[in-house]
Amino acid sequence: MGLTKFENRLLQALPSGDLEQLLSHLERVEVEKGDVLASVGEVLEFAYFPEAGLSSNIAVTHENRRIEVGCFGFEAMVSTATVLGSDRTPHELMVQVGGPWLRIKVEALQATIRQCPALHDLLLRYTHVLVMTLSQTAMSNAIFSIEERLARWILMAHDRLDGDELLLTHDFLAIMLGTTRSGVTLAMQALEGHGAISAKRARIIVQNRAILCKLAGASYGPAEAEYERLIGPFRRKTAPAAG
Repeated sequence: MGLTKFENRLLQALPSGDLEQLLSHLERVEVEKGDVLASVGEVLEFAYFPEAGLSSNIAVTHENRRIEVGCFGFEAMVSTATVLGSDRTPHELMVQVGGPWLRIKVEALQATIRQCPALHDLLLRYTHVLVMTLSQTAMSNAIFSIEERLARWILMAHDRLDGDELLLTHDFLAIMLGTTRSGVTLAMQALEGHGAISAKRARIIVQNRAILCKLAGASYGPAEAEYERLIGPFRRKTAPAAG
């Protein structure tokens, strides 16, 4: 389709010659909040390179219990299952904040990977970071409080979105954190009490990123630093928000 400009950080990290092999297979589509682009165990038709917005990988049990295991935006590609030789995803892919994405047929991506060692290497490095992010999430869910986990999640969303305002409901955050709506409300009140955020109905405003980082502690940062070491800068916010 003759793409010449794109906002996905992975694609921007590719050498120009290798990028050319991929661009002819990509098409831009718009995704919207609430879109489910893949369900658990579903055969994948497309792989995606988001350019904006925020989405989640959600683990779903047979009893339909749900928890987010990863969130991603313009720094990502999905699903990495296609890089590892699988034709289906173990998670549900849900859009939280819509925007433009680039998509490619899985067969075309896998063929290009075979022809382009630089692309293969880049996507393996990204997959390594994703595994690190998943392990960080597992650790956070096991040993950190809801307040700490909420601070981490807000920081991760803040990294990927423009501005300091996040349009997210308590019900959705309960799924993200694997807790109850009332648990989210109490955690939100705690973060407000520290001056880190202000919260209104379905809206969170980051008031002080430095306080959020302090509250999140060791639950946030290692995977982000590894991405920047292996691939390059991606966090939109380099200075604390100040209210």
